[in-house]
Amino acid sequence: QVQLVESGGGLVQAGGSLRLSCAASGRTFGNSMGWFRRAPGKEREFVAAIAWNGLSTYYVDSVKGRFTISRDNAKNTVYLQMNSLKPEDTAVYYCAAGPQGAMSKSGVNYAYWGQGTQVTVSS
Repeated sequence: QVQLVESGGGLVQAGGSLRLSCAASGRTFGNSMGWFRRAPGKEREFVAAIAWNGLSTYYVDSVKGRFTISRDNAKNTVYLQMNSLKPEDTAVYYCAAGPQGAMSKSGVNYAYWGQGTQVTVSS
């Protein structure tokens, strides 16, 4: 069983930065990991994914060049560094543990989810 706990959300002005963390209990060493978000009134959206060894990453176009996903397997933690934040980035952000091996942008391939952390970007 894997449990994921996100932290680091908050209120920030447009152009600012936040770093989200996702601490995992249980073994996630061989799993890809992902970040998703759900904005008010919208469907859940894939944001970023990282391979089990951290050597490959994948981003939705809207965050490329602004967000960086990383992981520290020794600490069982995944991070999402968010820079140049925009009001449209406002959402609840969720960390998820994905499949062994390949990354995925589809939420159906992620078996474990955190409770989410709120990110609010003011204009």
